[in-house]
Amino acid sequence: QVQLSESGGGLVQAGGSLNVYCTLSGRYSYAMGWFRQTPGKERDFVAAISWNGDSTWYSDSVKGRFTISRDNAKSTVTLQMNNLKPEDTAVYYCAATTGTYAPSYSSAKVYDYWGQGTQVTVSL
Repeated sequence: QVQLSESGGGLVQAGGSLNVYCTLSGRYSYAMGWFRQTPGKERDFVAAISWNGDSTWYSDSVKGRFTISRDNAKSTVTLQMNNLKPEDTAVYYCAATTGTYAPSYSSAKVYDYWGQGTQVTVSL
C-alpha cells in the first residue's frame, strides 16, 4: 500500500517563498503530481514530475515561479514555490500515478494515491 504525506505548508507574505514536501512510502517508480484546492472548487493541477525526475510539467499559473523536484533515495518530492501570490492560497495535495502517458498528468483522475494535503496561505 502506497502512502503519501505532505508537510511544509504555512503562512507566507506575498512575494515570499515556501517549500512543500511529499514523502512517499513504498515503491518510488511513480510519476508524482501536485494539485491544489480551495473551498468549493475543483482540485487544480500545479506540477508533475516523471518517476526518474527527467521530465517536469507545470500549469501556466505557476510556470516560472514553482519548481518540482524529487529525490528517490529519500522518497521525497519537493515543490519549491517562489514569488507567491495571494491566489496561490490553497490546500496543496501530492499524488502518485502508475500511468505512463505524460499528457494525462495534469488530470487528477489519473492519480491512484493522494496525500492528506497541507495548507498554504499567502497574505498581502
